Amino acid sequence: MYLRNIRGSGRASIGRRTVGLRFGHEGPLLAVLVGIIALASICAAQNARRSITIRTEPGAKVWIDGVLYGSASDTGTLVINSVLPGRKAIRVRADGFKQTNKALLPTQNGSVSIPLTKTTDEAELAFQKAERLTTVDRQKAVAAYGQAIKLRPGYLDACIGLVRVQVDGREFERAAKTIAAARRLKPGWAELSAVEGRMLKSVGEEEKAVAAFKRAIREGRGFQPEAYAGLGLLYKEKAENAGAAGEADQEKAFYLEAAKYLTQAIAQLSGAPDAVTIYQILGLIYEDQKQPAKAIAVYEEFIRLFPDVPESETFQSFIVQLKKQQGGNK
Repeated sequence: MYLRNIRGSGRASIGRRTVGLRFGHEGPLLAVLVGIIALASICAAQNARRSITIRTEPGAKVWIDGVLYGSASDTGTLVINSVLPGRKAIRVRADGFKQTNKALLPTQNGSVSIPLTKTTDEAELAFQKAERLTTVDRQKAVAAYGQAIKLRPGYLDACIGLVRVQVDGREFERAAKTIAAARRLKPGWAELSAVEGRMLKSVGEEEKAVAAFKRAIREGRGFQPEAYAGLGLLYKEKAENAGAAGEADQEKAFYLEAAKYLTQAIAQLSGAPDAVTIYQILGLIYEDQKQPAKAIAVYEEFIRLFPDVPESETFQSFIVQLKKQQGGNK
C-alpha cells in the first residue's frame, strides 16, 4: 500500500489545533451522527479480531487479503493480533523462495505453518530483485519488473509492481500505459484501480481520482483499504484548501467525508502497519473539529494496537490534555 510514502505527513499537513471548522446550524448534529457511526464501525472490528502466529522462513513478508502485516522474525515467526473474522487469503514471500498462498479458515487461529520452497524460476527471481530495488533505484526496479514480465507474460504481481514504481517516480504517461495493459490482462482488478486513483490524484484530476477509488471499492466488493485511504486523504486536502479560501461550509463537508473514508480504511487495515499514519490523521481531524471524545477513542485504539511505536507516548500525552480540556469544559 502507498501509505508508507506518506508516513508522518498528517502532522505537517493538518497541524494540531490549527484548522478550525466553522459549522452552520446543521453542522454539529451531522458531525455527531457521522462520528458515532464511524467509531461504532471501529469498535465492532476491534471486538471481532483474532490472533494468529505465522511460522515460515525468517524475513518472509506476510500479507492478509493483500494487506502487508510485516516480516517474520529471525526465528521465522510473525504474531498478528488483529485478524478480522471470515475466510482470509494469506500470501507469503521471501527472497529465493517460491511465493506461497494459503487460506485462513473463518474459525482458525493460533499457529499457522506456511513452509516455503526454494525457487529457480527466473521470472520470480527477477520480480524479487525488482521488489528489493524499489527503495534503492527506481529505474533499475523498472527494468527488473520488465524482465520478469518478459520471462512470464501476464505476470500480474510484476505488472502491479511496475505500475506502483512508475507512479511513485511520477512517470505518469508510462504508468497509464502499464495500467491499460494490465487491465486487459485482468479486468475488474481492484488494486489496479486504487493505484490508478493515486495517479489521477497526483496529476490534479480529482473527479477522475474519486471515480477510480470508488471503482476499486466496487471491484473489491467493499474491501479496498488503499482506495478508502486515498479518498480520505483526497477529501482532507480539499477541506484544507476550502478552509484556506474561507469556504466554511465546503471545509466542513469535506472533513466529514475525509473522516468517513479514513475510518473505513482503519477498519479494513485492522492493525496492519499502514494504519499508523491513518490513525494519526484521523485523530487530528477530530481534534480540529473540536470533538475530543472521538479523538481520544482513536488515540486509545492506536495505543492498544501499536504500543511500541514512538508515537504512542506522544498520543498518550494528547489523551491526557484532551481529558483535561473535557473536564474544564464541564
